[in-house]
Amino acid sequence: MTVEPDFDYELLKRLTEARGVPGYEDRVREIVREELGSHVEEIHTDAMGNVIGTIEGDSEYSVAVAGHMDEIGFMVTHIDEKGFLAVDPLGGFDPRVLKAQRVTIHTDSGDLKGIIGSPPPHTLSEEEREKKPKTEDVRIDLGLGSKEVEERVSPGDLVTMDQGTEIVGEHVTGKALDDRVSVFALIEAAKRIESPEVTIHFAATVQEEVGLRGAYALGVDLDPDLAIALDVTVANDVSGFDEREYVTRCGEGTAIKLKDSSVITSPKVHRRLAAVAEAEGISHQFEILPAGGTDTAGFQTSAGAKPVGAISIPTRYLHTVTESAHHEDIAATIDLLTQFLESESGEFDYRL
Repeated sequence: MTVEPDFDYELLKRLTEARGVPGYEDRVREIVREELGSHVEEIHTDAMGNVIGTIEGDSEYSVAVAGHMDEIGFMVTHIDEKGFLAVDPLGGFDPRVLKAQRVTIHTDSGDLKGIIGSPPPHTLSEEEREKKPKTEDVRIDLGLGSKEVEERVSPGDLVTMDQGTEIVGEHVTGKALDDRVSVFALIEAAKRIESPEVTIHFAATVQEEVGLRGAYALGVDLDPDLAIALDVTVANDVSGFDEREYVTRCGEGTAIKLKDSSVITSPKVHRRLAAVAEAEGISHQFEILPAGGTDTAGFQTSAGAKPVGAISIPTRYLHTVTESAHHEDIAATIDLLTQFLESESGEFDYRL
């Protein structure tokens, strides 16, 4: 049995199924501009490719809201004598999940399908079976002869994982929920907000997966008074993990970040996020992420002292093609972001 989400699932599906590795987010950027443009007063793209849609408020106080468009992928580095492609990762893959996957190679002449193969286990020696997989060992098979591959593929061509987005029970699952589900949330919040007291910059950022680069640039260019980042976070609430390792649980609400390995959020910001959630009856939990960084840090370190907060969507199986988030947690994230922004007056003192 599947449960239909109480939000624009078709838009979320479009965003997650679009392809866009770090630095090459063009297809996602097109959707964001199309969907966000009619709900903001001004929209532009900067030199890095960040998309910023602005709703002007009644005061000079400004808030930046950021979620990143890029997904992890590969860049072709070499074509061997048999026509197999060697690649360099763009973002952090777990090599254990890469075997036996379908991929798309994006070339100047069009997209090509490929396979990351896996030899039959009964043909491997004991040493080969016990060998720890490495990302640099990935080879992509296009099912074509070497001559045709060399004619159609060039070093620098991009590779993305193939996976559609589906509803599975109460979850939405697919590739690139990290972080298109947050881009979706900020678009949905922008659609709901009218006549805010403060100016709000809704930013779909680039190159988060390779070092928060888009957010660092935005922190300087926008120089907001307050920044709120959106991202997914670990939900290890599955078999094989102790409860203390869960970080968050799917189905228990949006997650208000306290820290990750890149940032400690401003206490007064995360306390106000929690107060808004309590007042509006929005299901929420707190996130303490031991490893992994987010765009939040880009705003805190690039343009002086800034109060920052972050809202995260609990997601299972991160950095795989089966990332999975509960539809109620997605809805709660949209609700909390909307209510927080609508109640921001620019008069809250976030200084410590």
